[in-house]
Amino acid sequence: MQENIQKVKRGKPEQILVLGFASLIAVGTVLLSLPAASVDGHSMGLVNALFESTSAVCVTGLTVVSTAHDLTLFGQIVILVLLQIGGLGFMTMATMIFLLLGKRITLRERLIMQQALNQFSIQGVVLLSRNILIFTFLTELIGAGFLAIQFIPEFGFARGVYYSVFHAVSAFCNAGFDLMGDSFVRYTNNYIINITVMGLVVIGGIGFTVINDIRRQRRFSRWSLHTKIVMLVTPILIVFGFVFYLAVEYNHVLSDYDTSGKVLGALFQSITPRTAGFNTIPTGELRPASKFMTILLMFIGASPASTGGGIKTMTAFVILLAGISVMRGREEAEVFKKRLSRDIVFRALSIALVSFMVLFAITICLTLVEQHPFVDLLFETGSALGTVGLATINTGGLRDISKILLIFVMFMGRVGPLTLTLAFARRKTITHSGIHFPEGKVMVG
Repeated sequence: MQENIQKVKRGKPEQILVLGFASLIAVGTVLLSLPAASVDGHSMGLVNALFESTSAVCVTGLTVVSTAHDLTLFGQIVILVLLQIGGLGFMTMATMIFLLLGKRITLRERLIMQQALNQFSIQGVVLLSRNILIFTFLTELIGAGFLAIQFIPEFGFARGVYYSVFHAVSAFCNAGFDLMGDSFVRYTNNYIINITVMGLVVIGGIGFTVINDIRRQRRFSRWSLHTKIVMLVTPILIVFGFVFYLAVEYNHVLSDYDTSGKVLGALFQSITPRTAGFNTIPTGELRPASKFMTILLMFIGASPASTGGGIKTMTAFVILLAGISVMRGREEAEVFKKRLSRDIVFRALSIALVSFMVLFAITICLTLVEQHPFVDLLFETGSALGTVGLATINTGGLRDISKILLIFVMFMGRVGPLTLTLAFARRKTITHSGIHFPEGKVMVG
C-alpha cells in the first residue's frame, strides 16, 4: 500500500486528467486534419482540426466546419468517437478496457477515477464506472430507438439508424453536434424529436452519481444530500428558463409557431443551455435579454459528475445558499437540516471566480480582434466555457487567434477550472502546528 501511495505522489490526479484529455485531443486533431476527413479531399488545416477535436472531446458542439456538409463519414465517425469518450471521460473508458482485459485497477488509477468522477472517496469508483458504462449505452440505445421512429422513414433505414445513433450519443453527452446542418430547427413542432432529445440531455446532465443514487434508493428521504439538491435545482432552472423564454420570445422568435410550437420551443431553449448546444429556434435572432439569460444558464451548466459543463448547478446553489445564510445572520450554510462546510463554500466560490474571470478576460480579448457585437462575443465565450455549443455568430468566420482562445476556454470548461488550476499549482503543504496569523479586519460591501 505504501508503495502505491508513493507512486501516486509522483503525479497528481489533476495532472493525469489534464494530460489525458490533451492527448485525446491531439489524436483527434491528427485524424481530423487528414484529407480523408474532409469532403473536398483537402485538409481542413491544423487550427480548424484542433478546434473540432477540442470541441468534440470537450463535448461542446461549437464548430468551424459543418459536421453535416464538410466532413466525410470517416470525419463524422471520428467526431462521434471523440465525443463519446469525452462525455464519459477517458478514465471511464479506460476502466471498461481494463475490465474487459481482466486487468487489475491500481490505487493510482482509482485516485484518478475519483477525481474524474468528482467522488468523495475511492471506495466504489470501479463499480460506479461500470454502472456508468452500462447505463450510458443502454440510455443511448433507447434514445436512438425513439429517434429512429422519425429518422428511418425520413432518411431510409441505413442513414436513419446512423442519424439516430449519432444524435442520441450527442444528446446524452450534451455535445450538440448534429448531422442536419441547422441543428433541429426543422423539428420545432416534432414531439418525438423534442421529447427524446430533451430527455437525453437532462438525464446526461444530472450526473451519474445522482442516477446511481436514485437507482439504489427510490425514496426521496433516503437520497444523499447531493442528489436532493440536484433534483431540486434542476427542475427549478428548467421551469424558470421556460417561463422566461416563453414570455420574452412569444411575439418575437416564437411568433410564427402555433401554441404547441411555442411551448416546445421555449422548453427546448430552456434545457439546451444546460449544456447541450442543440437548438430548435434561431439562436442568433433571440432578443438581447434572452441572449443574456442563455449566457447565465450556460455559465451555470449541468450538475457535477455529468456529461455537461459550466460551473455546475451545485456550485451556483452553494454560493446562493451561502449568500442567504449571511443575510439571515447565520455563520454556516444549511439545507435539508444539513450544514455545508466552509471548504465546500470556498471551493464553490473559487470555481465561480476563476470561471468569471476567464469569461470576461477572453471576451475582452475577442473584442480586440473581432468586429462582432460585445453580447455575441460574450455569448460565444460563455458557450465555450460552459461546453454548450450554441452560437449567435459564424464561429468558422473567426480569426485563428480567436479560435485558439476558444480552444483554451473549451478545454478549461471540460476539465474544470479548479482541476486545471490545481494541476499546475504547487502541492498543498499540510501543517498541524496549529499556528494562525492574527485576524485582520477589512470593509466589504
